[in-house]
Amino acid sequence: MENKDFVLMKKYEMGRMLGQGTFAKVYYAKNIKTAQTVAIKMIDKEKVLKLGLMDQIKREISVMRLMNHPNIVDLYEVMATKKKIYFVMEYMKGGELFNKVAKGRLKEDVARKYFQQLITAVEFCHSRGVYHRDLKPENLLLDENGNLKISDFGLSALVDSKRQDGLLHTTCGTPAYVAPEVIGRKGYDGAKADIWSCGVIFYVLLAGYLPFRDSNLMEMYRKIAKSEFKCPHWFPPEVRRLSSKILDPNPIRRISIEKIMEHTWFKKGFDGKQTKSSTAAEDMKPIDVINGVTANDNNIQEEEKKDTTKPINMNAFDIISLSAGFDLSGLFVDPSHKKEAQFTSWLPATAIISKLEEVANFLRLKVHKKKNGIMKIEGSKEGRKGFLSIDAEIFEFTPAFHLVQMKKTNGDTLEYQKLWKEDIRPALKDVIWGWQGEQGHLQQLNST
Repeated sequence: MENKDFVLMKKYEMGRMLGQGTFAKVYYAKNIKTAQTVAIKMIDKEKVLKLGLMDQIKREISVMRLMNHPNIVDLYEVMATKKKIYFVMEYMKGGELFNKVAKGRLKEDVARKYFQQLITAVEFCHSRGVYHRDLKPENLLLDENGNLKISDFGLSALVDSKRQDGLLHTTCGTPAYVAPEVIGRKGYDGAKADIWSCGVIFYVLLAGYLPFRDSNLMEMYRKIAKSEFKCPHWFPPEVRRLSSKILDPNPIRRISIEKIMEHTWFKKGFDGKQTKSSTAAEDMKPIDVINGVTANDNNIQEEEKKDTTKPINMNAFDIISLSAGFDLSGLFVDPSHKKEAQFTSWLPATAIISKLEEVANFLRLKVHKKKNGIMKIEGSKEGRKGFLSIDAEIFEFTPAFHLVQMKKTNGDTLEYQKLWKEDIRPALKDVIWGWQGEQGHLQQLNST
């Protein structure tokens, strides 16, 4: 796929890889007929099916087909083969907004422009009955003219997903940006939750760091629940007031998008006009078939099927009450001092389990699955103190954020330490939050 001469579906000349995730890679490409540059997201269908993420892919297609707005990334077409699914999308030459913010705070006028474009796009989503649920700088891309566009609707919800109480109930999102009511798991208004995330982004743009920061994830959740943050001295009074209104922990009191758009700070230099290029999704003829399911199939259920192998679902506040001293700041504690280790991962539980099995098989260790996300890994040869045994237990914070606790339950401690340090720990690096994703994100923003 790195071969630039490769032609996909006799239509797109493939170029360099722009990025990759757990089950997808994104490539730069050019339409042979029109010379239009695009980004093609190549998804491994086998991995998606194995991880149980096909509904998420279908949801993303359904939502993106509804989104025709100048500040939302266009999905041009979807193609599929027996092994791959291809999203042909608008190419965003400017990359992620996060890359700009990671260098430090933005000038007020620049931050205002991005915030105006963000709020305008989110208002459009909500008017179409779509809630993004994972708004953060990494999911805000910039085009060649520096205009902001929302991407990655994989965790979005349609209005049809609401229960009879009119609320959404699936906990999802990125910890530093997630609204307190989402963490509380009592049901939440998708629009209000998105507004909170916009408030965190608003603060980050102008401050250069997160409003809720702590190396201890539980302490960060506590601060989010109480909206415990301080505005830096350079925030003008009107920005301070707007921040407090958006980051109100009570969703009923939280300011609406309409009121944000009426705020004097927001309205400065805002014309509200929207223009759309002629290459919008409705002008194209997509091939939207994935195993017989079209992109217009909105019958996606919010609730997951019961699974005995599913990890224990734990609210962050439940964990705080169970263990007041529970601290995630020392991810992967030095095994020379302890017989257990903890790490967090953004991958689904199925992917974590699959990786643990892969590592165990490579090291010729036996794997025994138990209920509630617990796995027992055992040595095949008897050591100085019997057979080495390690329990791996997975706890779910959100569907895409897990805590994994690995603990030696039998065998020699020195043998365990050697195996852990030299073999298991390095092999798990691809699933560790401490080495990629949110932890690095927090560290980068905190250092600015």
